[in-house]
Amino acid sequence: MSIYVGNLSYEVTEDDLREVFQEYGSVKRVYLPTDRESGRMRGFGFVEMETEEEEDNAIETLDGASWMGRNMKVNKARPRENNNNRPNRRRSGAFNPMV
Repeated sequence: MSIYVGNLSYEVTEDDLREVFQEYGSVKRVYLPTDRESGRMRGFGFVEMETEEEEDNAIETLDGASWMGRNMKVNKARPRENNNNRPNRRRSGAFNPMV
C-alpha cells in the first residue's frame, strides 16, 4: 500500500519527505510527481513503507501536521481511477491528418 501526502510545498524534495517519514519506520520508496510541461513539483507525493503498521502510525501522526509552512494532508493512497470520459487534449479541436 502507499501513502498519499498532499498540500506540500513546491520546494520539498524526495529526501526531505523520506527524512520525515523515516521517523515512523522503514521507507521503501518516495515519489513526487512533476508537471509534464513545466517540470515543477505538483504539491503532492506518495510514500511506501515496509509495513502497514508503520504506514498507519505515520498517517495518524502526520495528517494535519504543519511542515514547511503548510498543513500536510496524509492518508492511504487510493488506486488511480481510469476516466475514459475525459477528452483527449491532443485531438480535441485539432486537425488530425491520420483520420
